[in-house]
Amino acid sequence: MRDKGERGKRDGKDQADRVGPTEGDDEKGNSDLAQGLRQKQPSVIQSFNYACDGIIGVLRRDRNMRLHLAIAVVVLVVAILVDVSRLELVALILTIALVLIAETVNAAVEATVDLTTDEYSPVAKFAKDASAGAVLIASITSVAVGYLILANRLTEPSIRLIGRVRDAPVNATIGVLVVTIIFVIAIKAILSRGTPLSGGFPSGHAALGFAGWVSITFLTEGFDHRLLVSVLALIMALLVAQTRVESGIHSTFEVVAGAVVGTLISLLVFQTLI
Repeated sequence: MRDKGERGKRDGKDQADRVGPTEGDDEKGNSDLAQGLRQKQPSVIQSFNYACDGIIGVLRRDRNMRLHLAIAVVVLVVAILVDVSRLELVALILTIALVLIAETVNAAVEATVDLTTDEYSPVAKFAKDASAGAVLIASITSVAVGYLILANRLTEPSIRLIGRVRDAPVNATIGVLVVTIIFVIAIKAILSRGTPLSGGFPSGHAALGFAGWVSITFLTEGFDHRLLVSVLALIMALLVAQTRVESGIHSTFEVVAGAVVGTLISLLVFQTLI
């Protein structure tokens, strides 16, 4: 009789387990879930920090995002210097924000896809291509808006700049380039590091980039927007130097050395010939 009673209790317990949790268990589970969500929800300051971390992370790992941001800064500086209206400035800011938002979403989509699968998938390819297409649409829109706003204001200064460069001493320009190339190749040959056109100490690309920056600064003397043109040339030289480091062809020290060499040679040549 005792065995039958114990077997009945076990059968009843098994049946209760199959039926599932009771109403009281459901209420307790919902309460625990709500409490867990309240504990995990970040504060406003933490949410702001997370957002800033996301922006910094995109800038660190996405070269296109850094390029978009650099172009955005240049466009805004140019817009302020040529004195665009407030409404035009708002339009530029909105289109720039559109590009940056699209690039951020694109980076998030690519990271999510890479985290989900390591194998080729047509669906994953579509997701990446679609997000990249969104960036392209935003970029084309931004370029169109920038052209419509800035084209007329930059036409006359650009014509005068071209005339200034055309009338500049040819000997000075050619001299800077030739002397810089010869000096860089000579240093590489003496130190036996790298090849004349790739790698080694110092960076020839960085030297030519910064030599061009100094040359443009001298050639635009008397030009109304000389500072703007010089800053743009400097940004281009910095981008050239950055690509040499990111591609692993040169170290940061080699690029900095090349920049110093190009700058000093340009200063020497222009101070001597002009």
